[in-house]
Amino acid sequence: MRKGFTLWFTGLSGAGKSTLSNHLAAELRQRGLNVEILDGDEVRTNLSKGLGFSKEDRDTNIKRIGYVCKLLTRNGVIAISAAISPYKEIRDYNREQIGNFIEVYVQCSIEALTRRDVKGLYKKALAGEIKNFTGVSDPYEAPVSPEITVDSERQSEQESLRSILSYLEQHNWIPAASVTAHAGKCCST
Repeated sequence: MRKGFTLWFTGLSGAGKSTLSNHLAAELRQRGLNVEILDGDEVRTNLSKGLGFSKEDRDTNIKRIGYVCKLLTRNGVIAISAAISPYKEIRDYNREQIGNFIEVYVQCSIEALTRRDVKGLYKKALAGEIKNFTGVSDPYEAPVSPEITVDSERQSEQESLRSILSYLEQHNWIPAASVTAHAGKCCST
């Protein structure tokens, strides 16, 4: 059985965590690997229903995601968490609990996120219409030394995905893609 690990995507709302996670999961499944995604929005609906957005509730939500990732990881699954997870202390707690933990920081400026925000949430948050909005009226503590940083403001999805896959291959977390089996398939979506 291959060793499991957790890829912990963190970044502001709209930075591209879910999009990259879905592309990455598809590529890893093409390589025959077992993968599960724990998306922040889906977890809030199914596992953390009733939690609000206080610091305590956010911490509880992220610890729950971490616990599920820990179970998946120890059973040889690649767990992908795509949740804002704004507080360094709780990300570090999950790193310690899980063990095989790779932090992926999806970096993007508030200005770029505001420009691409189709729902207008950043504009409302900046105007004070939405309270406790991470990165605007509530803190986001960016990782100090993540294993992987991608910049969704300056990199295409394909470039970011290639960076993540390259790291995972170089550090022997996943087997390298066969040149013939996967030529041209990686990052084509």
